[in-house]
Amino acid sequence: MLFIFFFFFFFGFLCLFISLSFIFFDYSVMLEWEIYSLNSSFVLMGVILDWMSLLFMSFVLIISSLVMYYSNDYMYGDLNINRFVLLVFLFVVSMMFLIISPNLISVLLGWDGLGLVSYCLVIYYQNNKSANAGLLTAYSNRVGDVLILLSVSWLLNYGSWNYIYYYDYFLHSYDCSLVCFMVMLAAMTSSAQIPFSAWLPAAMAAPTPVSALVHSSTLVTAGVYLLIRFSPILFVGGTIYVLMFFGCLTMMMAGLAANYEFDLKSVIALSTLSQLGLMMSILSMGYPLLSFFHLLSHALFKSLLFLCAGCYIHNLGDYQDIRFMGSLTFSMPYVSSCFNISNLSLSGFPFLSGFYSKDLILDFCSNESLNFLIFFMFFFSTGLTAMYSFRLFYYSLIKPFSFSVLRNFINVGVDMYYGMFFLVIFTIVGGSFLSWLMFPIPSIIYLPLSLKLLTLLVILLGLYVGYMLNSFMLTKSIFNFFFMKHYFGSMWFMPIISTSVLTYNFLVSGDYYVSFMDYGWLEYYGAQGLYNFLFFFIQNYLYLFDYRFKSYIMLFSFFFVLFFLFI
Repeated sequence: MLFIFFFFFFFGFLCLFISLSFIFFDYSVMLEWEIYSLNSSFVLMGVILDWMSLLFMSFVLIISSLVMYYSNDYMYGDLNINRFVLLVFLFVVSMMFLIISPNLISVLLGWDGLGLVSYCLVIYYQNNKSANAGLLTAYSNRVGDVLILLSVSWLLNYGSWNYIYYYDYFLHSYDCSLVCFMVMLAAMTSSAQIPFSAWLPAAMAAPTPVSALVHSSTLVTAGVYLLIRFSPILFVGGTIYVLMFFGCLTMMMAGLAANYEFDLKSVIALSTLSQLGLMMSILSMGYPLLSFFHLLSHALFKSLLFLCAGCYIHNLGDYQDIRFMGSLTFSMPYVSSCFNISNLSLSGFPFLSGFYSKDLILDFCSNESLNFLIFFMFFFSTGLTAMYSFRLFYYSLIKPFSFSVLRNFINVGVDMYYGMFFLVIFTIVGGSFLSWLMFPIPSIIYLPLSLKLLTLLVILLGLYVGYMLNSFMLTKSIFNFFFMKHYFGSMWFMPIISTSVLTYNFLVSGDYYVSFMDYGWLEYYGAQGLYNFLFFFIQNYLYLFDYRFKSYIMLFSFFFVLFFLFI
């Protein structure tokens, strides 16, 4: 495991320095390997190395290396540790394939690898809960795989699969919107936008280091990164308005659900879902670079948040309910400090990494000519982020301790502390570093004082409402009554729709189908199917003879007339 850590860490910083030189010299490299040609269409394995792909690769590799170093203690004593290391390595390599691919065929290689390895990681603990969560994750991402495959087949009409060359061609093409729509839906499945949101909280059945990887910089960001690469093409078709609506809806839905959730990892997962909706919606407004900026800053503080949550869960005997926690500041001060820094960065606290991207996004949103619904969703979701962040802070660090009194909190390994230490530094200074790097010429946004202070006002109001909800039971009960606790707390019934509703017909008729499906398709449609068909036909034919003589005579006369006409 330490070898994988040094390997990822070295190559991560190497990619970072190369990306800095590429930014400075405005340089990019593209390599293509022709595999074969089909009807003058060349199937290529392409690699694109520019500042964006190299910078994203460096972030993924550095975060993966620190997570692996953290896992050296977290997964200590696991009998399947070699399988875990191999799966994480394959997961990161699949993400690398996706990042450096300039055409859809090589994108599909990394996309399918992410879907397959994520299923293996979610079912790592091999119980019923993880098996169900793994199937939901695999099936949801399989929809995206099918849509990417359909896009690959449709792009055969254009003679190449290198989508980065297609802007001028699509600008004058009448059927480009179909490809854009399929790629957009595929990205929505990977990034868990509505109606594909149910798999993201379910994927929390994986080990906590895997959750830190999946929810920070790998699987969920694959769809956002693909749309950032596709962004010049997306604005040609009309699909971008659909993306804006569903992104804002996902952002608000996840923020509301996180205020009712009591599972620690699920709260953080729903906050990831909210931030993904923010990235998608600002991307749909025509700011792909700003979306990429928030993607990188979000990867820093979200990975740290999951690693801190893993320390809490590890010390509480694998309990994840935040109602069992409380006053952890006294027993785990270092982890609580890291947790508090990442939580404040998530809320957009000034001069942390999340502040630079979120404040800029809201300023650009205020500067756009949006309708009231989208504008309200943006700022209301920002207030909800501050609310569930304070709620998490209150339950874990402020309220009285509610677990067993005989509890030892000193069994966290040193490797876990070192893994979090570097991420804390990146969380504090990463946002300013990225803002100076990606926006060397600052954007001047002229806004009235009311709109400029609206972001700060919404964040402070969200913190205050979060404090009120957790301090007064009366306010809490009124809030639960008016805002329909069961509706908002269950992600607008999204998990029920994605599981029970879609499989209801199969469960009802399960006894009939399973009795034949155990033999296989050939037996079902072959010998047994032919026997059942003939038996059914003979029964109805005899019934027609015995009890429906008029119908028999009419059919016989009809076929007799047809026979003589065609002869």
